[in-house]
Order: sequence, then structure tokens, then C-alpha cells
Amino acid sequence: MPLTVVPTPVGNLEDMTLRAIRVLRKADVILCEDTRTTSVLTRRYAIRTPLVSYHAHNERSRTESFLRRLLAGENIALVSDAGTPGISDPGACIIAEAIGAGVPVDVLPGPTAFVPALLLSGLPVHPFLFFGFLPDKAGERRAALEKLRNVTQTLIFYVSPHKLEEQLESIVSTLGNRKAALAREISKIYQECIRGASEEILTRAKTGDALRGEMILVVEGASPSEPDEDEWQSATERLRSEEISEKDIVKTINQLYGVPKNRVKEYLFSEKNTGR
Repeated sequence: MPLTVVPTPVGNLEDMTLRAIRVLRKADVILCEDTRTTSVLTRRYAIRTPLVSYHAHNERSRTESFLRRLLAGENIALVSDAGTPGISDPGACIIAEAIGAGVPVDVLPGPTAFVPALLLSGLPVHPFLFFGFLPDKAGERRAALEKLRNVTQTLIFYVSPHKLEEQLESIVSTLGNRKAALAREISKIYQECIRGASEEILTRAKTGDALRGEMILVVEGASPSEPDEDEWQSATERLRSEEISEKDIVKTINQLYGVPKNRVKEYLFSEKNTGR
């Protein structure tokens, strides 16, 4: 496979898979964010493939040359400092370019930090929305959070340690004091998950021991708003007038308005009995 995206451990080096080791050993070159960081991993597993830096500041300029090498038949492996490339780390650019050029691309399953954080949070996991890093500027951050205010899915953010306090303040002021969990140092010796209301976690960030390391903040979604009864019932009648099957009506109203399917069925049954 010319381009293979290879997840690497987010903490413990033993999280490396046998398949990932094999792919890295057979590649012609390994693209990585920081050769010094990746060399620790390659030395651990006796991987002697050449390392070339490919990071946020040079991925645009280097993608074209590596794409030519892929088209020439070279096998290139793509890694990041930790986790799966292309999510919040460099990699999405060359993946998209390779796919667009018809180059075979494979992505190995493997470590990513936000999945363990979501499960450790104890918050609902179906569905969730992974946002990644919030904007650094306060105004842009608030605007982004305003768009998430009414999202009912559990929200997941990556947070830099030195920006934790200001970002928590923005979250509390915009989204309110919701249930939350701050997971840090996933798969490392000092792994920790702090659970509680977002204001409590903010207080810990302000007054507690310094919180360091890679962090993931998981925040409760908004409470579902009660669907407007007149609106969804009128929509139900319109669909029925178009001779849509009851099964499809139930499915459509559930998807559009969030009305439980049994509630739609009860309405259809009661209206049928009244002769409407």
C-alpha cells in the first residue's frame, strides 16, 4: 500500500500494534511531525526506516514532492507524535491529495486519545461530537461555542494545558454549568479523569495543583428541547394526506422533530379512530 496512515501510542509505548510495527519496517520512508519524538519509538521496535519531518508548518510545501513519490510506487508511512494522524495532527492534506490522485491509501486502526476520554467521562457516548481544539481568540472561541449551545450530543474538546482555564471559562459562560470530565495523560503513568460540573473543574484548574499534560475535555450535551406539538402533528397530517405509509411517517417525524416513534404511532392511531 503506497500510503499507510499509522497510529502511534498516545502514552505507553506498549500500545503499539504488531501490524503497525510491520508496516513501519517495510515502508520506504516514514513521515513524522518530529523526528526526535518518532525516533524514540523506532529505536524501541528496531525500525530502521528513514524518518522525514512532515508537520503543520511544512506539510503544504512537502505534500507535492511526496505525492510524486507515491505515484512512482514508493511505500510511505505517515505518523504523528502521538495518536492517529490527520485528526488534530498533520496528515489530512496528503491523505486527501493521495486519494484525489488515485493513490491507494490505508488507515490502520489504533490509538487515539478522545475515545478513552469519552468512555472514562461516564457521559452518554451515543451520539457524540468531536470538535478538537477550540479557537485561541476569545471572540472566535465564543462564536464557536454559541453554535454548539443547542447541540444535544456529548461534546469532546482537545485542550492545551496553558489554555485550560480560559477555555473552561468560555465553556461555562457560554454553555452553562454542565456535567463534564477532564481526562489527562491518557495511557501514561499519571493518567487521571476529573469528573464533575464544569464550574468545579474550572475551580480545580484555578486553585488546585497545576494540571499538566495532554488533556481532553468531555462536556454534557444540551438538554433536548420538547418538540412543538402543533408543528409535528401538522407535518404528520401533511404526510398522511400525501398517502405516505404510516411506517415512513413515523420514521420521518422521528428524524425531523425528535418525537419518539411510539408517540407518533399513538397519534396516528388516535386520529384514525376519530375518523380524521
